[in-house]
Amino acid sequence: MIEKVLEAEGLVKRFQGVEAVRGVNLSVAAGEAVALIGPNGAGKTTCFNMIGGQLKPDAGCARLEGADVTGMTPRRLWRRGVGRTFQITAAFASMTVRENVQLALNAKAGRVGRVFGRMSAAFRAEADAVLDRVGMRFEADRPCAILAYGDLKRIELAIALAGSPKLLLMDEPTAGMAPGERVQLMALAASLAKRDGIAVLFTEHDMDVVFAHADRIIVLDRGSVLAEGPPDKIKADPIVRAVYLGAGLASGTVR
Repeated sequence: MIEKVLEAEGLVKRFQGVEAVRGVNLSVAAGEAVALIGPNGAGKTTCFNMIGGQLKPDAGCARLEGADVTGMTPRRLWRRGVGRTFQITAAFASMTVRENVQLALNAKAGRVGRVFGRMSAAFRAEADAVLDRVGMRFEADRPCAILAYGDLKRIELAIALAGSPKLLLMDEPTAGMAPGERVQLMALAASLAKRDGIAVLFTEHDMDVVFAHADRIIVLDRGSVLAEGPPDKIKADPIVRAVYLGAGLASGTVR
């Protein structure tokens, strides 16, 4: 039986009386990469933020490995095994690649207040092991300020992995990246998910990335689930094509 890491049922969010999300149900299993897509205003970000703790649902619930985590803060969710990456990279530019990951490892161990000034010794080997997983081990001593944007995205993924996540939320992970870098980053995330049994939920505008690396796709429209299924089913769905994909399939990107 496939283990469901994330289960969300009946999620609802209203803003000034307008329902941005209307009874959304979704789940992500261990080792599965699920894409949440839809046109602008479909409710993707709102849904994502309810799951990630930035917003509290007006109705519905979210469960992590069967435990109710509805309305928990991002920090509490992180401590329970929910990692997240953002559209804009969050690495500290003045710190080295290794130090950024060390900081995340120290935070996971509850030692942040005691590590500044002796960061070089704290979780050094563990940080290098995480960097090796994302192909950045040989960049460990470089300041993040001088890295290319694609490398910064890998560092952000490493920082998220440092928390040993059961669930990884990736909000437009390839935004701002060159086409080749987009495919490489999501291929890496998908392979890590399968190898380590991490459940991955991601939003993404690049349809080449979505159809190449999502095991399952959930399409939102006006706050509700329009369709759900494997990539081939979603690509062939006439309603999805009419509402969302259309020309985006030809260009590879929907904005």
